Amino acid sequence: MVLQIPSSKTEPTVTWESLPADYVLPDDPVENIQQPPLAAALTDALGANGRIQPEMLIGSNFGLVATVKKKIVVKAPDWFYVPQVQPVTEGIIRRSYTPNLEGAPVAVVMEFLSQEEGGELSVRSTPPYGKLYFYEHILQVPTYVTYDPYEPSLEVRCLNNGCYAVQAVNAEGRVWIPELELSLGIWSGERLRQTMNWLRWWDSTGNLLLWSAEQAQQERQRAEEERQRAEQERKRAEVFAAKLRELGVEPDQLT
Repeated sequence: MVLQIPSSKTEPTVTWESLPADYVLPDDPVENIQQPPLAAALTDALGANGRIQPEMLIGSNFGLVATVKKKIVVKAPDWFYVPQVQPVTEGIIRRSYTPNLEGAPVAVVMEFLSQEEGGELSVRSTPPYGKLYFYEHILQVPTYVTYDPYEPSLEVRCLNNGCYAVQAVNAEGRVWIPELELSLGIWSGERLRQTMNWLRWWDSTGNLLLWSAEQAQQERQRAEEERQRAEQERKRAEVFAAKLRELGVEPDQLT
């Protein structure tokens, strides 16, 4: 349910300015124990399938910065994607990201619902800005995903004429994310000994993007199958050679 707080009639005045060197970024604790593994799994699948390029920025619980009416505003989403950013100077650690100043606008943001009433769906248009309002009107993120792993429930909102519209799921319960050219859906199962409702990616042909651990398991299975086939071939060759010897023919003479 969206927290209905009257919004201001005028759009906020947003600028993109460098953070002061001594600016203290918020260091809020993770609100949901499932947030870190959910975010890590999304990134892992992209990396394992060669879908992360050096110029991209993908992060979790990392500050996205805007200056609104001359005041710095920072939100740290549970997962986000920027298609292209400027490289940082060697030896410098990126502390936050300011769209348009440091690179492209943020393309996708995800928030995993917490116990905070209305937090991820708040449209509060005055400080402290609601997250939905911040992503919709200030950062103007094209795709905003909210996910409750306990229900489980997935909603994908895309900007349409400056406002978010909830996207319909397909027959498989997935939603197309145009910025990544992938579908996003819910998958129940185990990863790293955690059984829960995960968010996962599918490509345009409906193939599930495997995690790195799943790919490694597949490689082990293929290697084992190859070993078993080689062992079967060796045994067949031994049986054939034994039959030839029974007939008085040495197998080496046939080569």
